[in-house]
Amino acid sequence: MILCSDPHAQFLEHKEAIEAAISRVLESGRYILGPETAAFESEFAEYTQSKYCSGVANGTDALLLALKACEIGSGDEVITVSLTASATLSAIHQSGAKAVYVDVDPQSYTLDVEQLSQKISSKTKAIIPVHLYGHPAAIEDIVAIAKPRGLYVIEDCAQAHGALFQGKPVGSFGDLGCFSFYPTKNLGAIGDGGAVVSSNKALADKVRLLREYGWAEKFDSCTHGWNSRLDEIQAAILRVKLKHLNEFNQRRANLADKYHRELECLDLILPTTKKHCKHAYHLYVVRLKNRDKLLEHLKAAGILAGIHYPIPVHRQAAYRSTDYDLKVTEEYCDEILSLPMYPELGKELETVCAEVRKFCEI
Repeated sequence: MILCSDPHAQFLEHKEAIEAAISRVLESGRYILGPETAAFESEFAEYTQSKYCSGVANGTDALLLALKACEIGSGDEVITVSLTASATLSAIHQSGAKAVYVDVDPQSYTLDVEQLSQKISSKTKAIIPVHLYGHPAAIEDIVAIAKPRGLYVIEDCAQAHGALFQGKPVGSFGDLGCFSFYPTKNLGAIGDGGAVVSSNKALADKVRLLREYGWAEKFDSCTHGWNSRLDEIQAAILRVKLKHLNEFNQRRANLADKYHRELECLDLILPTTKKHCKHAYHLYVVRLKNRDKLLEHLKAAGILAGIHYPIPVHRQAAYRSTDYDLKVTEEYCDEILSLPMYPELGKELETVCAEVRKFCEI
């Protein structure tokens, strides 16, 4: 069986270092917000070229705490995309704000900046661009539109650890950058985890308060808050993996190049990378009209491809809306297919390509 992603393979490759890190935490007796979390926060802030980092429980909480740090709530509007994980919209909903959707750029699958200005209203407080599949959104243009209007930019970087725009890491452009460390991510924990990065001290301080009951001092809540902490074991594991993140991403890029070479002559639309962007290839997503038949063909051959995402968020029951014209999003959700992509993928890629070619030649 060839999996779409395989975090277990990464554990096996780095088993000794990961087990040593876990043992170090267990022996220390410090399990929550201890030295491992503090060290990881410092290291990840440096990696993302940000001044501050707060480890939190997961990527959804990272977005929610970022929104609440910006004092976004009932009556406010947040502009984002519908071609994303529902976690993006879950955070907006939990904040009390209303999501306003913008369609995606046909090439990058990220927020279409050409449509952004017309969606801004007097109620708009923030924009959440999603660096989908590892491709950076047009983040400089988004910030240029937001800043003069006094709007916050909160980057959803859950799929884009190490992606670059103009040579600078995603997460460092907006007011806040939000990351998930779900096990399948480019930088994945062995469990849940997340982080919020920022170079704005006031906002970073608010996130740090909000993640632990609003405590300025222990047992003294100066504001309402949550219990959303990155635990020491996950922080220690992430420190091991962070040292190898650039290597992991280069291996993903090499795999993407192989997919390009093997599949470019077929009747498929392959992913592309826009100018000034470095793709992190969290996913390798192709498009074709008879996507479901190819999915079935691959499954029969023991290949578990995926769909990210089959139902745009504005069509899902929890967030359903018919107020938007999202033609590209709706068309793409019927065509997209994620082929296996993870750094440890080896000769299995040749099997995947052979089966895709076999299907396209039928």
